[in-house]
Amino acid sequence: MLSDNTTIKDLQVDSHKTACEKGWWFDNNRNFGEQLMLMTTELAEVMEEYRCHGLNTEAMLRIENGKPEGIAVEFADLFIRVADTVEKYGIPLGKALQLKAEYNRTRPFRHGNKLA
Repeated sequence: MLSDNTTIKDLQVDSHKTACEKGWWFDNNRNFGEQLMLMTTELAEVMEEYRCHGLNTEAMLRIENGKPEGIAVEFADLFIRVADTVEKYGIPLGKALQLKAEYNRTRPFRHGNKLA
């Protein structure tokens, strides 16, 4: 069970364990590219929630017919898919997040001078 004290590694292990228990890795029937496209699908679902409900606080996390729905839930699905994938392939996400955050703090204001 995940809690407020859950680490990134905890999320990875829990997400991958659940995916395995629910048959999503049965006979290693998924590949890395498919996992990336499933992550992309979750982002598309965030966009669809936004298109339908905007950033309405009440709509961001709601229960419909007993199922969690909303922008927050679709972002949670994205995190779960990422966690499952990095655990499956042994990708050191926690360390990469730490290194990248440290590096980003050294960058100049709006580095690259890009518009978006």
